[in-house]
Amino acid sequence: MRIDKFLKVSRIIKRRTVANEACDAGHITVGGKVVKASYEVKEGDIVEVGFGSRKLTVRVLDVREHTLKADAASLYEVISQS
Repeated sequence: MRIDKFLKVSRIIKRRTVANEACDAGHITVGGKVVKASYEVKEGDIVEVGFGSRKLTVRVLDVREHTLKADAASLYEVISQS
């Protein structure tokens, strides 16, 4: 699954277009490397999302095409927030 779609499905970022723009701006890294929106996310990836001065680091636990809002948080584990 593409990283922009994963960020939307997991509700880390609410809209796919916003996730796509964040990738284009270099705010999304996987394993310490800036990735494009087309990056194929896999279980175990460490994803870091920059929101202005804040950073959210998560570990991908599951990759699903669709999920309910209540189950979205089960797709990842928060490692750190700052």
